Amino acid sequence: MNAPIRPKDRDAVIQSLRAGVVPRAGQHLIQVARGREIEALVSDIDRVADGGSSFRFVIGEYGAGKTFFLNLIRAIAMERKLVVANVDLNPDRRLHASGGQARSLYAELMRNLSTRTKPEGGALAGVVEKFIATAKSEAKAQGIATEQVIRSKLEQLTELVNGYDFADVIAAYCRGAEEGNDQLKSDSIRWLRGEFATRTDARAALGVRTIVDDASVYDQLKLVARFVRLAGYAGLFVCLDELVNLYKLANSQARNSNYEQILRMLNDSLQGTAVGLGFVLGGTPEFLMDPRRGVYSYSALQSRLAQNAFATGNLVDYTGPVLRLSSLTLEDFYLLLGKIRHVYAGGKAEHYLLPDPAIAGFMEHCANRIGDSFFRTPRTTITSFINLLAILEQNPGTDWKSLIGEVPVEADQGGKNDLAVDPDDELASFKL
Repeated sequence: MNAPIRPKDRDAVIQSLRAGVVPRAGQHLIQVARGREIEALVSDIDRVADGGSSFRFVIGEYGAGKTFFLNLIRAIAMERKLVVANVDLNPDRRLHASGGQARSLYAELMRNLSTRTKPEGGALAGVVEKFIATAKSEAKAQGIATEQVIRSKLEQLTELVNGYDFADVIAAYCRGAEEGNDQLKSDSIRWLRGEFATRTDARAALGVRTIVDDASVYDQLKLVARFVRLAGYAGLFVCLDELVNLYKLANSQARNSNYEQILRMLNDSLQGTAVGLGFVLGGTPEFLMDPRRGVYSYSALQSRLAQNAFATGNLVDYTGPVLRLSSLTLEDFYLLLGKIRHVYAGGKAEHYLLPDPAIAGFMEHCANRIGDSFFRTPRTTITSFINLLAILEQNPGTDWKSLIGEVPVEADQGGKNDLAVDPDDELASFKL
C-alpha cells in the first residue's frame, strides 16, 4: 500500500473515474472485494491456457461493477500470455445477423485484439508477425522455404471452416513481407479482420474464395484461437459486454437467433470442442432471467444456465456458467474511496488530501442526498469524490469540512436505459 504509483497509472485511473468510465489500466489499484469471483475466472483462464475452453456469464445489476470486473479479468488474461479481444455489443454489433452486424462485431474484436505488450488493441499484425518470425527461424534451421513451414504448421487449421483460406492469407502476408509488398500485407490483415465485404474483392486481392461473413464469425474465432496458440500465445479470451442489447432487440426472431448462437458457443465449451478459446459475457439479471425477452426465454439455454438448486441463502456456487456479482456493500465502498484517495496521492500517505473521518463524512452526505443505496451504483458518487479531491489539491488550506456539505451528488439513473426497447427500432423489421 505504501509503494509509489507511477504518474501514468495514477492519471489513467483518476481521469477515467472522473469522466464516469471504467479505467482500462490500473484496475488493480482500486479493486475491492470480488476475491472469489476473480479466482473463478482465473481458473477459466488457466483452462484456456491449457488448451481447453471456457464460457461464463457475468451477471450483475446496473452499477454492480460488471465492466470494471471484465476489464480486470482482461488484464489478468494478458498477464497469463493470452490474446484478449473485447467489444461492447450495440444495435450494429451482434452475435448473429444477416445484414453485416455479426461481421461488424468480429471486425471490432479483431481491431481490439490485445496482448501483454500491446494492451490497448491493434495487436493482430503483431501476432501474425510473431508466427511468421518463428516459421522463418524453423525454415532456416531446416534449410527449406518459409512458406513450406507455414503450410505445415497451419495444416491442422484446414479441418475448420475457412481453414484453407486462412492458411493462404497468412502465406500471402509472409510473401508480402519478403517482397516488401505493403499492399499484400494490408489486404491480408483486412481479410483477417473481416473487412472484405465481397468474395470478389477478396479473390482479386488475395486469391481466396471465402470471406468472414455473418454466418462464419464464431467459426473464425475458433480459427483465430488455434492460430494464436501456434504463434506462441496461450490462447484467445473473448470479453463481450453490454449483452443487454440482445434483450432490447424488438424482433423476437432476431433475439432467438442470437440466443441460439450463444447456445452453440456454450455447448462447444462444455463439450471441449473449442481449443484455447474462452468467453466471458456481461449482462444484467433482466437480460438473463426475463422469461419473455431474456436468455431464459430460450428453453435450451434456461436449462443449462439454471442456478444451482443448493445455492440458497448465503451459499454460492462459483463453478457454474453463470457468475452473479453482488452490489458493493457499505464497507466495500468505504475501502474503494480510501483506495481512490491513495491513488490520487500517487501512493504516498503523506500526500493524502483527506483524513479518514472525511471519507465517512462524505458517505454520510451521499446517503442524506440520494438515499442509502448510493454505494450500489457508485459512478456519480465516485465522480463527486474525485471532484472534491481536485478542489482540495488546487486550493491548499481549504477546510474539507466546509466543502463536504456542498458537494453535488446525484443518483445514477443510467440503468433505466437497460430495459428500454424502441418499437420503432430498425431491428424490429430485421430480416434473417
